[in-house]
Amino acid sequence: MSDIPIVVLTALDVEYEAVRRLLERPQPHTHPQGTRFEVGLLAGGRARIALGLVGKGNQPAAVLAERAVNEFSPAALLFVGVAGALHSDIAIGDVVVATHIYAFHGGTSEDDGFKSRPRVWEVSHSADQMARHIAREGAWADGLDGKEPKVHFGPIAAGEVVLNSTTSPHAHWIRQTYNDARAIEMEGAGVAQAAHLNRSLPVVVIRGISDHADGTKESADRAQWQERAVARAAAFTAALAEALAAEEPPRRGPADTKETPEMSQTISNVAKDNARVGVQAGHVQGGIRMSAGREDPVDPAAAIAELAVRLRRARTAGQLDEDTYRAAEAELTTARETLRTTGPQDVGAVTLALKKVRGLVGDVAALSAEVASVIALIQGLS
Repeated sequence: MSDIPIVVLTALDVEYEAVRRLLERPQPHTHPQGTRFEVGLLAGGRARIALGLVGKGNQPAAVLAERAVNEFSPAALLFVGVAGALHSDIAIGDVVVATHIYAFHGGTSEDDGFKSRPRVWEVSHSADQMARHIAREGAWADGLDGKEPKVHFGPIAAGEVVLNSTTSPHAHWIRQTYNDARAIEMEGAGVAQAAHLNRSLPVVVIRGISDHADGTKESADRAQWQERAVARAAAFTAALAEALAAEEPPRRGPADTKETPEMSQTISNVAKDNARVGVQAGHVQGGIRMSAGREDPVDPAAAIAELAVRLRRARTAGQLDEDTYRAAEAELTTARETLRTTGPQDVGAVTLALKKVRGLVGDVAALSAEVASVIALIQGLS
C-alpha cells in the first residue's frame, strides 16, 4: 500500500458518516484555515484516506477541494454522495460513476431564449478504466445487504439547484439540453474544476441514486434511501481508492531514509571563482547539472517554498508529528518573511531559522538533507 493519501470529499453529513464508518481509527487533521479533515486507513490498511466535508454547492466544493489537494498532495480526488437519477432505467439504490461532468448553469440569455454554454470536464482515462474494472468484478458489493446494485457510467449534470420535478420549465430544459446526463447533483463541477487546475489530478465522482428527481424526493428520503444509496456509493469508493492506492509507489519512511536517503529531483552544485564542480557517485537518483557558476542562481524564496511543500508531505506521510510540523512551518515562515522584507537580505537571520528547521526534522534524513542544501544556497548570497 502506498502512503500517498486518497482525498475523499462529501457534501452531506450522512455521506461523510458512510465513508467514515469504513475507516480504522480516523485521526483529526486541521488545515491552518480551520477546515477539519479526518485521516485514516480503510479496513485492513488497504489505503490511506483523507476525508472532508464541503457542504452543498459547487463553489464551496471547489474551494475546499483545492484546499485538500494542496494540504495532502493526494494520488486522486474522489467525491462520493447521493444524486437524483434522470433516466428510468437507473433504479433507486444504483450507483452512477461520472464519465464527465456538466457544469450546466453557464449560458447567455437572449431575446429568443436561454442559450446554454456549459463547461465539461472528463474523468481521466486511467481512473475511468479502473472504475469500470471494479464494476465488472463486482467484489466491491460483497459486504452490502441485498441484491448487488447496478453500476452505471455516464455524464453527470452539476448545478446549484435541487431538481425535484419532471414538469417544471427547469426540468424540461435539463432533460432537453443534457439528455445524456445520467444523474443530477450540486458539487461535481466544483470538484472537477479544482482537480483540473492541479495538473489534471485524477478525479472521480461517485453517486448513489436516492431518488428520481421527479417530485418523490421527500417520500424517498423518509424511506431512508439517502442512507442506503450512499452506503453503496461509499463501498464502491472504497474499492476504487484501494485500487488507486495500489498503483502508487510508496514514499520512503524514516527507517528507509536512514540508509538510502531520498534525493530531490535535481541537485545543483555551483562552483565559484577558480573552483570546479565534479561528481563521483555509485547510484544517482534525479538529475545532475554541471555548472561553472555562470547560470542564474536558484531563487531562494522558491527553494523555501518547495521546502514548505515537502514539509507538508512529510507530515501527511506520518514522518512528522503535528507539533514538530507546526514548529518547522513557523520557522520557514520566518525565513520567507525575512527574505521578503529585509534589504539587503539578512542572510544570518534566514540561516538561523533554517537551521532550526533542520534540527526539528533531523529524524527525516531526506528532508534534513534538503534543508541543508537550502541553507548552503542562502549562505551563498553573502
